[in-house]
Amino acid sequence: MTKIRKGSERGRTRIDWLDSRHTFSFGDYYEPSQMGFRQLRVINEDRVKAGTGFATHSHRDMEIVTYLLEGSLQHKDSLGNGSTIEPGDIQRMSAGTGIQHSEFNPSESQSVHFLQIWITPNVQGLPPSYEQRAFDLSAGAQRPLLLAGPQPSDGAVLIHQDARIYLVTPSRGKSIGFELIAGRQAWLQIARGSIHLNGQLIEAGDGVATDERSLEIATSDSAEALIFDLA
Repeated sequence: MTKIRKGSERGRTRIDWLDSRHTFSFGDYYEPSQMGFRQLRVINEDRVKAGTGFATHSHRDMEIVTYLLEGSLQHKDSLGNGSTIEPGDIQRMSAGTGIQHSEFNPSESQSVHFLQIWITPNVQGLPPSYEQRAFDLSAGAQRPLLLAGPQPSDGAVLIHQDARIYLVTPSRGKSIGFELIAGRQAWLQIARGSIHLNGQLIEAGDGVATDERSLEIATSDSAEALIFDLA
């Protein structure tokens, strides 16, 4: 089973300072057939104008991962963390019993472009926590690069769920293989460019649900995609 969620079919929130595309139901966009995929609840592709951002707001009982594509994003939260994330950085916030945070684009001229991902935790009521790590994204051109997972291994950020997030950045004429364990399923989100997944064209903004055991990911140019390996 392989099912494509076309980027053009996503929900959209567009206001003065924000242009957000919603793969799954979010905010005022509600589509009963698109309430998430297994433990994956939200993938929002956000573009935030220079000098603007999300004011302080609350979350609880959710694993929130931010993957930056362009620009920079300032983070502040009620745990006392304050940092700026840039392309190559992965940010993970476990909301647990409750956390407040804000996200702001500090640039005076450049918009910031990022994916915000929500995964339901396997335990509720955890103490809130925060983690940020830098990765060499070029490693994703050779093999799937583990960005987040249930064990703090290989430099990946920790998420409280039996789920893993990988990055692949195949280069022209090269392919990357990925093997799913029986009983698990994968979601692929194409962040940039286009790929051929087992020979089928998948374009930027598209998402793919699949339970095929062997995945071959290739591109005719260059591409950037996230693989969610889900129980």
